[in-house]
Amino acid sequence: MAATKAKRPNVFKRLGAFFVKSWSELKKVSWPNITTVLKNTAIVLLVVLFFAVVIFGVDALFAYLLVDLPGTAQ
Repeated sequence: MAATKAKRPNVFKRLGAFFVKSWSELKKVSWPNITTVLKNTAIVLLVVLFFAVVIFGVDALFAYLLVDLPGTAQ
C-alpha cells in the first residue's frame, strides 16, 4: 500500500487563492445603479406593508368572529 496522497497547500495559501478568485468574480458582476436599488427597495417595502395590512385584517376578523362563539373565555 504505497499510495501517495497529493499534498494540499497550507490553509493560508488556499484561503488567499479563494479571496483572489472571489475578487475576480466580483469584478464581473453587473451591479445596479442607485436608482434601481431605491426603486426595488420601495417596491419590496410596499409589498411587505400590503401583506402586513392584509394579515392584520384577517387576524382582526377572526378575533372578532371568535368572541361570539359559545364556550370561549373572554
